[in-house]
Amino acid sequence: MMHRITLEICVDSLASLEAAVAGGADRIELCAALSEGGLTPSYGFMRAAQNYDIPIHAMIRPRGGDFCYAQTEIDLMCADIATAKKTGLAGVVLGAAKADDTLDLDVLSALRSAANGMECTLHRVIDLTPDPVAALEQAINLRMDRILTSGGALTALEGIELIAQMVKGANGRIEIMPGSGISSTNLEQILAATNVKDFHASCADWQRSSSGKVEAMAFTSELGTRQTQVAFVSDMRNVADSIQTELAYV
Repeated sequence: MMHRITLEICVDSLASLEAAVAGGADRIELCAALSEGGLTPSYGFMRAAQNYDIPIHAMIRPRGGDFCYAQTEIDLMCADIATAKKTGLAGVVLGAAKADDTLDLDVLSALRSAANGMECTLHRVIDLTPDPVAALEQAINLRMDRILTSGGALTALEGIELIAQMVKGANGRIEIMPGSGISSTNLEQILAATNVKDFHASCADWQRSSSGKVEAMAFTSELGTRQTQVAFVSDMRNVADSIQTELAYV
């Protein structure tokens, strides 16, 4: 049976969530503050997301910066996972590392246990590790369902060779999902080189504030805010569908 190429869209606002669903996203990564790389969404945002008939995965990240967490932060993350589970979300997205950038297996094991019964994605913390292929095996042992990665590079296109290597190493035991800098213009190249079945994007563009005072008071960037666009999501979905048969996904 042919596997539909899955389009996951990351969003940090209700408007972006609505646009992603309208454009044909298959799954949502629900976040706050994508400008910080994505933080844990609010309880209210989690509840609102449940109004949409699409799998919702919540980012579990209490702050920006590194992924080395104190015990108080780990407790907070476990509580946020419990909230996501109680709200009825399908999964969570998480990660933790030690000071040497290797995965913190003890913390990840605790978070994975807290998320029992939910899908779990290991986020791009893996791109900081000294050996992402070795970290891949650790993620499998932790019972993660998928890994979001840019192949250790700034963008998935730059990290395409390592992503392909990770897909080969995974050998179907875990889903490898490329993300970062993916657009409708480079999607075919990435899919053809890696044979992945999931990919991750924001499909966003800058939206200027209606009030110059908002920018002047630094409540937002002078560029405005990034918002997912229905047309971008739809275009991405169409590109994926058009190459589905060509790449013979099974």
